[in-house]
Amino acid sequence: MKRRPIGEAQHRSQLALYLSLPILSWAFYDFANTIFSSNINTIFFPFYMDEVLGTNEVMQQVASTFISYANAIASFFLVVFSPLFGVWIDNTGYKKRFIVWFASISIFFTFMMGIFANLEWATNFSGVPLSLFLVVASFVIAKFFFNSSLVFYDSMMGDLGTKAEMPLISGYGVAIGYLGTIFGLLVYLYVGSSDFHRAFIPTAILYLLFSLPLFFINKDTPIPKAQRKTIKFIDGYKEIIQTFKDMKQYKAIFTFMIAYFFINDAIATTIAMMAIYATTIVGFTSGQFIILYLVSTVSTIIGSLAFGYITKAIGAKRAITMVALFMIIALVFAVFATEQWMFWIAGSMFGISLGSMWVTSRTYIIELSPNEKRGQFFGLFAFSGKVSSIIGPAVYGTVTLWMKDYGTLASRVALSTLILMTIIGLLVHLKVNDKNGNSK
Repeated sequence: MKRRPIGEAQHRSQLALYLSLPILSWAFYDFANTIFSSNINTIFFPFYMDEVLGTNEVMQQVASTFISYANAIASFFLVVFSPLFGVWIDNTGYKKRFIVWFASISIFFTFMMGIFANLEWATNFSGVPLSLFLVVASFVIAKFFFNSSLVFYDSMMGDLGTKAEMPLISGYGVAIGYLGTIFGLLVYLYVGSSDFHRAFIPTAILYLLFSLPLFFINKDTPIPKAQRKTIKFIDGYKEIIQTFKDMKQYKAIFTFMIAYFFINDAIATTIAMMAIYATTIVGFTSGQFIILYLVSTVSTIIGSLAFGYITKAIGAKRAITMVALFMIIALVFAVFATEQWMFWIAGSMFGISLGSMWVTSRTYIIELSPNEKRGQFFGLFAFSGKVSSIIGPAVYGTVTLWMKDYGTLASRVALSTLILMTIIGLLVHLKVNDKNGNSK
């Protein structure tokens, strides 16, 4: 990829920006991986687990626990490795290369989820049918490599334009990504209202197909080998420790990382638990939930594009404050939803806040981090987000397990913990003191 000179990039029209081949192919990877995120993480894996395990109200809470813990385990491995990813980016310059490898592994294990779900083995593993165990294990691996690829994908955004263009590029990528959600839901026409495991293989195929533009079009700008250091596994943690030692110099970004930790706790857990909560607690059928999810996705697309412009107009910090308030209201509606219309409001508002949070937070990281440490800070950004992605689902799953005998109340109490997390995150975020005085 031949970079456009900075002066020329600053004068690109919005249409030229959006039709730039490197940006378009980069955005199509968001299209591809969002198909995985929505089809597997949010919809069909939870539906499959509830179909296999959720035979009554108590077992529905057990299914929720399985889903929560599977997500927490995948996030745990990302926490372990994400510091190393940041060092790889800063030391080698390779981003696309790692995306290709990690996405390919994620696609393979998504495919294997479909293979294992079709096997009928009488063998048990720790009391769990072997086929179910292998599906869950494949999900954990697929999600780990999916999330790992996003560290490199997010960092790649900074190479696609100027800082002034970042909010628009970020919003464009998220919006294209959520068009992938809508496209991916066409799989439901093939699956129907049962046998949800049939969605796994078609999702893997779509994930691969729409990753290909980035695989073949975008180019890395590698750092010359003579300038690279020998990297050891511990080096990622050494750099994080060193960055923590320099905390006074980067106080704003560290404060935001803490805020994002709590806000992302709510985001990651809601994404993972939305489908099973809507169907088992609020009473949606699988078909009704697909329609709700489509509406929520449209809200996400609108929110992503709108907050690209809002962020450019009022600054990333103020925009993130607005998004957090949207999230709190959405979660309150969800916790107390006794009628489906209440969850329609919750789903639509959460859709707006979900896409907007990714647009604004990625932009804010680029605003706050120096160019030479951008890969490291995106690794730290993933580290912060994924530690919270362990804690959120783990807390949710533990509450549903402890309170399983109380039926649906268990899930409502579990979801209410996310309101508290978002409020804490918002309060910490308001203390971020960036050098620009919160202006654009």
